[in-house]
Amino acid sequence: MMKDCLQFLVEPAKKLKIRLKESRKRVKVKEPLVESQLFIMELARELNKICQRSNVLGHVWTGEDVCPAGVCRDFIAEWAAVLARTVQPRVVPSEQQQEKAEKKDWKGHLLCMLEAGGEGDMGPHKRVIMEWTQGIKSRPQPTVWPGEPVLMMLDDLEFQWKRGRLPNLLPAMELVMLAVMNADSPVKKDVTKQWLVRKQRSQKIDAVRYIPHGVWNWICDAAEEVTLDSDSANADLLISADEKRMRCGLERRQVPRRRQRFDGWWCAAGREGYTSGRHYWEVEVGERDWRLGVAKASAARQGFRPLTTAAGYLTLRLERGTDLKALTVPAAPLPRGLAPRKVGVHLDYELGQLSFYDAEKRAHLYTYSEKFTEELYPVFGTVEVVRDLVIRPAGVRLPCLCPGPCLWN
Repeated sequence: MMKDCLQFLVEPAKKLKIRLKESRKRVKVKEPLVESQLFIMELARELNKICQRSNVLGHVWTGEDVCPAGVCRDFIAEWAAVLARTVQPRVVPSEQQQEKAEKKDWKGHLLCMLEAGGEGDMGPHKRVIMEWTQGIKSRPQPTVWPGEPVLMMLDDLEFQWKRGRLPNLLPAMELVMLAVMNADSPVKKDVTKQWLVRKQRSQKIDAVRYIPHGVWNWICDAAEEVTLDSDSANADLLISADEKRMRCGLERRQVPRRRQRFDGWWCAAGREGYTSGRHYWEVEVGERDWRLGVAKASAARQGFRPLTTAAGYLTLRLERGTDLKALTVPAAPLPRGLAPRKVGVHLDYELGQLSFYDAEKRAHLYTYSEKFTEELYPVFGTVEVVRDLVIRPAGVRLPCLCPGPCLWN
């Protein structure tokens, strides 16, 4: 009798164990890779040879990090366009050099893949990238030293990828490609900053899930004290004595009527305007409804007209606690789940970029790109009656994301 009872308990456990093994086998079976994914893997292998100490790309060409096919196609098309615009035509190597290169090169193999069909529309883009790598490898010195800042940034990206903060290592591949292109350019640029600016210009929304330590420090170096202009604040807003906090009051204040005052939306402008340089400020926002950004000097502040780009406002707004969007025309909704608690705003007047970041996660949210010609004023809006919207002091930075002591200082 006891044996039968034990058998009754053991049999279901055995069946469960078998089902778990079968499920693990199904998970381990990988989908066959398409041509664009294989091309990215081979490109990572070639860049790993060209760029000294770029071992981070080993995770790509060994198949540890495989991006979706659509992402790979977009990457190939984008960088083929960049190379076609910026890279000078290479000098044709001698027949002896060409014969030696073809023995080891992956070009012939991939050209056969292209002719085989499947992704024929990507053929011209792949050829541009292959010609570029072939030209570098045919030189007397085919390797490039990227510099310590780039190497530290690559290590940072690899570390965050291993922790799951980066969905893939394509940002690292982009950084390596920029470093190689910069080595050939007569005008040397800071590749780490160029990487961020280029990504924000080409991808306005959610361009960088994690901004590496060195670049984040560069952004924060532009931090300065921003204060609210009480003469611009809506009469329903309560402004603190130090002009760093504001929230909605329960009664409307009696205030002088001024041209620069918001009399419709619950907003206030910053005291100082900007006509040049880089400027950065951080704001602790509410959980329900807020707006941040800049207003052009000519933008009207009266009434309830939409505070969009058409009216001279470049702002980000959260509605109903979940709907985060850039107030373009039409509005550009951002992916759900991006709503931050602390927002960093970075204005680069000469480059024509106004960028918003989740300051706690060091992640990019949205970037406006246009040529600025007017004075720009920080603008703030809230409907919170309990929690203040707070402009953080310029000298106070959020803690590093490294577990324990910072690895990058």
